[in-house]
Amino acid sequence: MSVAIITDSAAALPVNLAARSNITVVPMWLTVQGVPEPEGARSLDELVAQPQVTTSAPTPGEFERAIKERAGTDGVVVLTIASSMSATYQAAVVAAQAVGGPVRVVDTQAAGGAEALVVLAAAEAARRGASLEEVEARARAVIARVRLVASVGTLDHLVRSGRVPAVAGWAGRRLGINPLFEFRAGLVRRLRPALSRDAALDRIVALVHRSRGQAAQVRGARLHVAALHALAPATAVELLDRVSAVEHPTTAFVGEFGPVMVVHTGPDLAGLAWWWEEVL
Repeated sequence: MSVAIITDSAAALPVNLAARSNITVVPMWLTVQGVPEPEGARSLDELVAQPQVTTSAPTPGEFERAIKERAGTDGVVVLTIASSMSATYQAAVVAAQAVGGPVRVVDTQAAGGAEALVVLAAAEAARRGASLEEVEARARAVIARVRLVASVGTLDHLVRSGRVPAVAGWAGRRLGINPLFEFRAGLVRRLRPALSRDAALDRIVALVHRSRGQAAQVRGARLHVAALHALAPATAVELLDRVSAVEHPTTAFVGEFGPVMVVHTGPDLAGLAWWWEEVL
């Protein structure tokens, strides 16, 4: 037996990767023109065209069922989207308390590819036979290192969600610039905008290279990276190819931002999530 790993669909973890790593994914919820449905029930391009879409967290009952289904393991670690963005973490905490036993709930302080990288690191530790405490510690160590930087077509959706000041959205439209943002430690932070889409992608790739760190350069390091996108798969593949050609990552995949995230960011998003693992 080993520690079981559970996450939510905001991690945008590809289905085959989740299955290969034995990760249970609990779906987030959408309400489309007043009708609730689980994330993944319809395609992203269809949802983007809908005029009224809101999001909500899984219920405690859904997490409780998922935890019970993984019973008989050496414990369960539930890894959720940032609590600053969703009530998902609290729902998982309520479920863990209801089930009892060796269950740990961890706020990844991330979403999308960054959340997925935390989840995969925990799953890899569990696969190697790590204890419940060791799996949780591994997840928290990656949370402290993982970064997510992306370019969006417009800041309008982030403005409407209250995560970016309205003046920033106005300036972006007025100046015709390409917005960049970083999502880290549960917070959305605006970065210096680029003057074109190509310039934005160049800066994202450069950030990955520069973040390697002096210690990692001396001792060696493994890169774990995810290219994320919302209806921009070609751009995500280009980003991943550019980084992989230089860094030869240990973990590398493309993941589409789910509808729950795109409601907040808007379509035409592309970026990278990554962390460096030092090799001593």
